[in-house]
Amino acid sequence: MTRKLDGKVALVSGSGRGIGRNIALKLASEGAKLVINDLDSEPAEETIALIREIGGEAVACLGNVTHTDFAERFVGTAVQEFKGLDIIINNAGYTWDNVIQKMTDEQWYAMLDCHLTAPFRILRAAQPVIKALSKSEMDAGQRVMRKVVNISSVAGLFGNAGQTNYSAAKAGITGLTMTLAKEWGRLNVNVNCVAFGLIKTRLTNSAAAGETANIEGREIKVGVNPGLMAAMEQTIPLGRGGTPEEAAGAVYLFCQPESDYISGQTLMCTGGLTGV
Repeated sequence: MTRKLDGKVALVSGSGRGIGRNIALKLASEGAKLVINDLDSEPAEETIALIREIGGEAVACLGNVTHTDFAERFVGTAVQEFKGLDIIINNAGYTWDNVIQKMTDEQWYAMLDCHLTAPFRILRAAQPVIKALSKSEMDAGQRVMRKVVNISSVAGLFGNAGQTNYSAAKAGITGLTMTLAKEWGRLNVNVNCVAFGLIKTRLTNSAAAGETANIEGREIKVGVNPGLMAAMEQTIPLGRGGTPEEAAGAVYLFCQPESDYISGQTLMCTGGLTGV
């Protein structure tokens, strides 16, 4: 291990499972201290246990990222437990698909609230903390770079049938990324975005399994038709969907010191797919 993130404090929303868990584990393996978030305590504690197994430090901040009080609790946990804030990964999310003529207002706003409004609130809550830390460091003649990585999707770059809500939210997060890169550059913060293609998680398992995700009492069907999955994989130059570990690696690229002069960018992690 290179330990490039020793002493850094990181927030990772939606880190109890899947891509978020692997992002948290990757950052922890490089020395970062983690605030883990999930709707439920069990997956969050599982992630924390895995981090502790590799010698890392982590605490939980449970709750729905869309709740109005969540952002302040999330940021506050990092400050109270670890006395700092260096990395913010806005990862939490899910899909709730429908064609536009059948999509309800509830479906529309659920995706915008989760994928766009929640990251906005988290970053807004973090600004006073980051500003104070940055001022103190600059007054001492130090340059300490901080990192924000927002998670988007190829659906936000190219659109995807049946996902007007999700695609609109993921397109919005790329605009937020570019704007915040301009606002926070003076604070020595790199703000970037990773747009995922097909990553194999429970959200992309076979729909035949009938799996659902419970989001505040709403049972949201997850999974992809097996035939559609096979067709999708054939369009990927590397010939397969990505793993959560590979997805985490793409996020880590923007967290390490080698990316200190990269900001306002969106990286596609798609196995070579450049359009859909």
